[in-house]
Amino acid sequence: MSVAPFYLRPPRVGFAQRIALFGGSFNPPHGGHRAVADAALRRLGVDRVWWMVTPGNPLKSTKELLPLAERIRLTEAIADHPRMTVTAFEAAAGIRYSADAILYLKRRFPAVRFIWLMGADNLATLHRWQEWKLIMRSVPVAVVDRPGASLAAISSTAARAFASARRPESQAGALARATPPAWVFLHAPLNSASSTALRALGR
Repeated sequence: MSVAPFYLRPPRVGFAQRIALFGGSFNPPHGGHRAVADAALRRLGVDRVWWMVTPGNPLKSTKELLPLAERIRLTEAIADHPRMTVTAFEAAAGIRYSADAILYLKRRFPAVRFIWLMGADNLATLHRWQEWKLIMRSVPVAVVDRPGASLAAISSTAARAFASARRPESQAGALARATPPAWVFLHAPLNSASSTALRALGR
């Protein structure tokens, strides 16, 4: 199965739109991912959520990684919403790291207000990402609670390093206009699904 060409280009975007960038290998995508994307639409005042299906996760083994085309297909099924868009432009652009993807999009769309969107489990390990401080300083960041991840996220290296940049949850709707570093932690209905568990079940 090949990847349709339009997935390999950044999505179209309107002038000054607010876009939440939701990156991941989505191997496979699940209801927990959808809960994070739904929280972004409800709470952040964004126009769209871009599900950025990456070529792979540099911190994880590729042994169980589904083909990109299959992960796109599965993500399309989960992200079935008029304000959610699935893209895999990083594969065509040769981008491996989230920091590089963010800089690429900011250069390409200088008038767009981007937010980096992640689950709390990712904030807990953000300090292991390539150029993680650059991510925090490049765009506002929204962190959505995930089951069992709250304590590890809030006490993480990244959360402590940027403690002074944390905004009250009540200001989430204005996050897209904030000057980075700026981040919020959003409490939302929890969904315990995980990609690891789904792979173990053979789904």
